[in-house]
Amino acid sequence: MTSQKEIGLTRQLKNISSHPMRLLLLAAIALASACNDTKPVADRPNIIVSTDIGGSDPDDYQSLVHLFVYADQFNLLGLISSPPDAGRKEHIEETIAAYAADLEKLKKHSARFPSPEYLLSITKQGATDSLQTEAPTALSEGASWLIEKAKENAGQPLYVLVWGSITDVAQAVHHDPSIKSNIRVYSIGSWNTVQDPKSRNYLFDNHPDLWWIENNTTFRGMYMGGDTTNAMGNLSFVENHLKGHGALGDLFWNKKKDIKMGDTPSVLYFLNGDIDNPEGESWGGSFVKTNHGPHFWTDNPADSLIESNRAGAKTVNKFRQAYLRDWAARMGWLKE
Repeated sequence: MTSQKEIGLTRQLKNISSHPMRLLLLAAIALASACNDTKPVADRPNIIVSTDIGGSDPDDYQSLVHLFVYADQFNLLGLISSPPDAGRKEHIEETIAAYAADLEKLKKHSARFPSPEYLLSITKQGATDSLQTEAPTALSEGASWLIEKAKENAGQPLYVLVWGSITDVAQAVHHDPSIKSNIRVYSIGSWNTVQDPKSRNYLFDNHPDLWWIENNTTFRGMYMGGDTTNAMGNLSFVENHLKGHGALGDLFWNKKKDIKMGDTPSVLYFLNGDIDNPEGESWGGSFVKTNHGPHFWTDNPADSLIESNRAGAKTVNKFRQAYLRDWAARMGWLKE
């Protein structure tokens, strides 16, 4: 007999965008939903991801594929579709479908991988337009969810990884400034900031006490420079370790055939290093404090850390062999 859980999952999936392997992936999700849900684990960082996946740049698909292969390392509490451009919640769901097809293989290595049903339940639509006023007025579903999770996990830091515009974070903080005591933001700025400067400036000008790593150029080390020998180049790595490696690997390959993954340093930050010390070395970069506020860090401008005029980029690309080999080992699980 079909369970209410399976019925609910099927209904949620009806709106997922079309995909060449749609029927196969839907079947895989239905099978995977029968697995026990992974409960939040106290020794894993609480994470919400705000992403502009499905917009004009396919690299958010790449970063979400990478995140899902490491999903057992986090308490994933939210996946929010945020501006700019045309990316929507359905594009997150598309990646969840690929994850579901690979879940059985992933679970052979860790019981902590969450179920596809759980991931769908925490996927929320955020703002669809950038901020047009000096301060936020709206409160999106995604921003409301962020507030709820911050309050629900009081006393445990909630890390918000911002891969698109910081619109939903600005809405959440504006509507409930008390959450600042519990959230820690790691944002990928640069082009994302240009798309919604008002949201970024609202937070910067009005909330200097916000715990915030603003990564404007350091992230470029993900695909610029570093040791690319032994098939660790942007093209060769994808050819050898993504293509033909499960539904997630093929989704990555179909969206973009070389590494960009500019948002991935926000995830790498948690996989190696001291997450309480942004100034220390980590796969996700090393940052410096400014005089802006007590908990604000940004790119290290030291000449020795510049790569192709991008400050701090070498604090990421110096670890290229390590983090790509680690990821390659996990992608290998999908070939078993």
